[in-house]
Amino acid sequence: MPSQINTDSLKKAEVATTLAKNMITQAIEQSAANPQLAEEALKQASQEIAQAQTMVSQVQSTLQTQAQSQQSQS
Repeated sequence: MPSQINTDSLKKAEVATTLAKNMITQAIEQSAANPQLAEEALKQASQEIAQAQTMVSQVQSTLQTQAQSQQSQS
C-alpha cells in the first residue's frame, strides 16, 4: 500500500507560506514609511513560516514512519 500524504496539512502549510510572503511584501513596502509596522509584519511572517515548517515536518515524519512500517512488513 502506498504512503498516504496528509494533503490537509500541506494545504495549511501552503496557506501559511502565502501569508508569510504577503507579510514580507508588506514589510518591504512599509519599511521606510512605518518601520514599526514593517517589524510587526516580519514577526508575523516568521511565525507563519515556523508553522508551515512544523506542518511539513509532521507530514515527512508520517511518511517515514509509514515507509518503515511497510519495510518491516515485507
